[in-house]
Amino acid sequence: MILARKGQTNQNKSTMSFESDKRFNDFKHFPRGLRRSGEFTVAEADSLEKYGTSMLAIYQGNLAPRDEVETAFAEQLKAGEPGSNPHAKVWFKYLKVIGPKRVHRLCTVAGGASDEAAGSFGGSGGMGGGDESLD
Repeated sequence: MILARKGQTNQNKSTMSFESDKRFNDFKHFPRGLRRSGEFTVAEADSLEKYGTSMLAIYQGNLAPRDEVETAFAEQLKAGEPGSNPHAKVWFKYLKVIGPKRVHRLCTVAGGASDEAAGSFGGSGGMGGGDESLD
């Protein structure tokens, strides 16, 4: 039996926030696991593994928030900003990591330049490049 310290109360397991019997793993995006991915700190990986199943269910709308911590998490998900909630910060970081990667190119893709820009390099406005003056 676990006794609470003076001034603290024992919490039942059913009243804990983000409670889940299953550990969260996303082997599709992290085949070696969250801890070994290099994207998360040890504390963030622990938080995702412990609470990620419930966070995912709340995010997808499959689970209704059960207490004020989960309600605050759901509100911050709707707002799109993590605020000061550590659960929301970790979840938004997870979503950012698994989201589409941005590709930065050093040059434009073929056909990406506009016709106006291409026409400004030649002396004549025609597509021939000034063949009329060669006669």
